[in-house]
Amino acid sequence: IPDSGHKYYVQFTTEDYRSGENAGSCLATVLYRKTKSPPLVNIKCMPTKDQKQIQEEDNRLYQKIRHQTKPIIGNNIPDSYGNIEPALEPVWALAVAGSSYIMWEKSTENLGYFMAQVKSVKQWIRKDDFIEFDYTVLLHEIPTQEIISCHMRLTWLPGHPLKVKYFCASENQGLEDGSGMESGSAAGILHERGANF
Repeated sequence: IPDSGHKYYVQFTTEDYRSGENAGSCLATVLYRKTKSPPLVNIKCMPTKDQKQIQEEDNRLYQKIRHQTKPIIGNNIPDSYGNIEPALEPVWALAVAGSSYIMWEKSTENLGYFMAQVKSVKQWIRKDDFIEFDYTVLLHEIPTQEIISCHMRLTWLPGHPLKVKYFCASENQGLEDGSGMESGSAAGILHERGANF
């Protein structure tokens, strides 16, 4: 598109990150603008699971985290052999959802990211029903092969969008806020203004 950038039309399928089962198919348009701002994405998906099933899975994940007797703390997830302790799978799931926003915002036509590891995670105890975690995640940058460390604070309650704030070590600017439009699932992300960590 003259004076705007390159527009791509993408058709893809998604899969459940745990089971590997087909989770649905999507059509998207992606416009990479000439400025360094995040790409403009318009996406429509046809999930294979119905909304009720997704909500039930979100609630199971939430209850598993909420009923811990003490705050969850973890390091190096997965470990150097690729293993994740069963007790840490819920916090890994939230890290995947939260870091996906960071990867989307930082990606360009020439750079992409994958979450390589949760270096550390700490749960914050709240007086309300929300769950909150501080993460340090390592992102693998493609094609440079660099590993980028990002601090991420994530807040979530089923039926509400996931709230993500982050700061990546390779950046010299201040705290960035996650933003998105999806709601009702841990995959949804909402823009939130607030104090620094």
